[in-house]
Amino acid sequence: MRATETEGVELASYHLKRVAYSWFEMWEDSYEEGSPSMRWSEFAYAFIDHFLPVETKAAHAAEFESLKQGSMSVWEYHMRFACLSKYAIYMLPTIEERVHRFMQGLNPLVINEVTTTALNSNMNYRKMVAFSQAMETCKLKN
Repeated sequence: MRATETEGVELASYHLKRVAYSWFEMWEDSYEEGSPSMRWSEFAYAFIDHFLPVETKAAHAAEFESLKQGSMSVWEYHMRFACLSKYAIYMLPTIEERVHRFMQGLNPLVINEVTTTALNSNMNYRKMVAFSQAMETCKLKN
């Protein structure tokens, strides 16, 4: 929807019902007046922290830590990476760490070209996924 970080929180709040909406109101009230607007990453972390059992979060974080592309396409790996990464945000404090972690799980088919490119250019996560997909497609054609 191309919503900003703060608009995303407001949009999500419209979809919450019953217990989740009650939690949101209490969470929202905990912010002091005049403090910076709530950001999506804060909301997502607080929501997951409140509604998911510790065991579930730990299992997803462990799965993220050991995530490898394996037989998945780069796109499938990226989707799994994105889904699991929210359970281990402490492992991804910067964009560079996110790119590095993504590269660590790639197959040998594309890892060499991707690593070289990442070292020699200013790659963000989205560019890294696109470049990895292109490399995979190129290698599979050959």
